[in-house]
Amino acid sequence: MIRTQVSLDEQEYAAAKAEASALGISVAEFVRRAIRVALPVDGNAPWMKFAGLVETGDSNSSQSIDEIVYGPKG
Repeated sequence: MIRTQVSLDEQEYAAAKAEASALGISVAEFVRRAIRVALPVDGNAPWMKFAGLVETGDSNSSQSIDEIVYGPKG
């Protein structure tokens, strides 16, 4: 990971900090997500624009991805 510095005015920082807090993430993670949304998507992997944007709250979701995507087996 590359470290960088960004300057925000007081209102921008307060808004970013409040939104990050509401999402339960750091300001740095909030900025990373905002940048991902703003950047053009790599055409070679169109599904990648959605990677990491959905959270289930279930720490075991990677073990039950089919059920998450397709619903419970009936």
